[in-house]
Amino acid sequence: MKKFWLVKQEPSAYSWADFVADGKTAWTGVRNYTARNNLRAMRNGEAVFFYHSVTEKAVVGIAKVIREAYRDPTATERDWSAVDLVPDKALGRPVTLDEIKRNPRLKEMALLRLSRLSVQPVTSAEFQEILRMEKK
Repeated sequence: MKKFWLVKQEPSAYSWADFVADGKTAWTGVRNYTARNNLRAMRNGEAVFFYHSVTEKAVVGIAKVIREAYRDPTATERDWSAVDLVPDKALGRPVTLDEIKRNPRLKEMALLRLSRLSVQPVTSAEFQEILRMEKK
């Protein structure tokens, strides 16, 4: 069954615009076991929300997984993983954290319950709801 995901990044460190300009990226540097396990669960072709954290706090685009989990080349110790992503499309408009918090259909979203987790699962219903919200 196809899954959906959300990855967080500070736009000052690596923004959606940077990602689009690069054309693809290795999602490296994840040093949380739950986030690592989420990376390992990602499959080729699955959709991933790209979330600008800290300053903007908004879902800004959709990426696709093009390479499943492999050893993170930036890790010097332990068993860390990375995946490769490509940009698919920018949202028509960012969907902000405040909007997500106000939407009762999203009250159980990992983004609200596990706010510090950098790689998160998103349910199909949550994914579709955020796409609906972008059109408002």
